Amino acid sequence: MNILMVLTSHEELGDTGEKTGFWLEEFAAPYYRLLDAGANITLVSVKGGQPPLDPKSDSDDAQTDDTQRFKNDESAQAHLANTATLSSVSADEFDAVFYPGGHGPLWDLTNNADSIALIESFIAANKPVASVCHAPVVLLNATAPNGDALVKGKQVTGFSNSEEEGVGLTDVVPFLLEDALKAKGGQYQKSDDWQSYVLEDGLIITGQNPASSAAAAEALLEKLNK
Repeated sequence: MNILMVLTSHEELGDTGEKTGFWLEEFAAPYYRLLDAGANITLVSVKGGQPPLDPKSDSDDAQTDDTQRFKNDESAQAHLANTATLSSVSADEFDAVFYPGGHGPLWDLTNNADSIALIESFIAANKPVASVCHAPVVLLNATAPNGDALVKGKQVTGFSNSEEEGVGLTDVVPFLLEDALKAKGGQYQKSDDWQSYVLEDGLIITGQNPASSAAAAEALLEKLNK
């Protein structure tokens, strides 16, 4: 079982002067669920090398068993520090792809041609595409084999408007993910803020927020094991 994980390389939080990037739990939880299930994991990022970590995701109140495991795992840290470039991989090499979130993907993965082509290749090959929190943004500009927007008519979730408001970034992000998914025809659904919530519709698996990270990976594994 060969799984690709795609991370952001964007580290500037709009014009705030603050840093962003990927969210640690959204990487660590899926990474270990997949690794412990025997998957061979390939890590890539838009620019390659060390992806930027959102510093808020490494704060004391954001720690989980998985993030603590990662912080004590020199092998995983080295793996993450040496990601290949997104443009260097092909869907042919993998059984599925997983996109961790964080605010970074809103800027560098929404319109990324390599990412869009990769997702379309996975879908065309009947392989699942999973994403969590802000990472469902990668689905927005992908096209289904019939020419429609990939999310049109699909049940999808992702970081909600109310959660964005809760973290005080409604006016900082380039757009609100919930609104954008709906605008593309996605059948957006959500649970209560900060609660684990995952939707699967065909080959598309989406998780709402950081708490959904492990469940999204488990849904992906279940799909692959059918």
